[in-house]
Amino acid sequence: MSAASSPARLRGLALIALAAVSWGTTGAVTTLLVSRAGATPLVTGAMRMLVGAVLLAAAAVTWRPHASQTGELPRPAGRDAWRWLALGACMAVFQVTYFTAVTHAGIAVTALVAICSAPLMIAALAPALLGERLTPRLVAALVLGVAGTALLVAAPAAGATAPHPVSGVMLALGAGLAYALYVVIAKSAVARTPPLLLSAFTFAVAAVLMAPALLTPGTTSQLAHGWPGLLYLGAVTTAAAYALYTAGLRSVSASSAGVASLLEPLTATLLGVLLFGERFGIAGWAGAVLLLVGLVLVVAAERR
Repeated sequence: MSAASSPARLRGLALIALAAVSWGTTGAVTTLLVSRAGATPLVTGAMRMLVGAVLLAAAAVTWRPHASQTGELPRPAGRDAWRWLALGACMAVFQVTYFTAVTHAGIAVTALVAICSAPLMIAALAPALLGERLTPRLVAALVLGVAGTALLVAAPAAGATAPHPVSGVMLALGAGLAYALYVVIAKSAVARTPPLLLSAFTFAVAAVLMAPALLTPGTTSQLAHGWPGLLYLGAVTTAAAYALYTAGLRSVSASSAGVASLLEPLTATLLGVLLFGERFGIAGWAGAVLLLVGLVLVVAAERR
């Protein structure tokens, strides 16, 4: 297969950036769900997976340029089925470890460890598993992006207290690893599977694995009071965002995708300032600048 052209890479990068911006709205919506509907993190994550799986499956059946001439959708082949199962497991593990880490170490520390570690893990895994080459420009973008993200979320963490900081950090690292594995496996799978179909299978597996969370006490009340926010999280930040992200991976390297996804914490931070009155100090502005410079380097690397 020939390398993707520069325009195709830039379009892929734009799709990934759009997905990351969508993910950045998750924190604001989840905050409203917790305050107004008493939603718990695991129930929220399980509903995201369920709604996302249903919508992606419906989209894959309705819009199916990947169907055969007889109108049938391709079925999981023996050599590819493990990828869909692994992707769904990675997504479910990410939801469980990330939200559990929040209860152990707090939101800021979890975001700092998980979001900053994931691109580094992707950069470490991609050369070995995908044969990607880390160029000096991409390495510089990775360093700037991770440093900028750390500045964005580290300031609130400095004065925070956590009930179980060590276990929280370990869980956050597990979330970063689960996400990194998701990206690397998805990059290899999307070369032979249509992105929409791949996302539908992935989230179907994740929804099944997380279904027990919906059997916990109080779930009915949470769904009754928080269904608009839960529907938004499932439809926009899960189904639409991951469909865009998976489509973008077709023409963008996994390492570049990892850096571009750092737009998520930048979006979340800006929403916190605009909607919840959070402070955006000197360190935050410096982090935002470093992150944007890193993204410019990624765009330049993809154009080359």
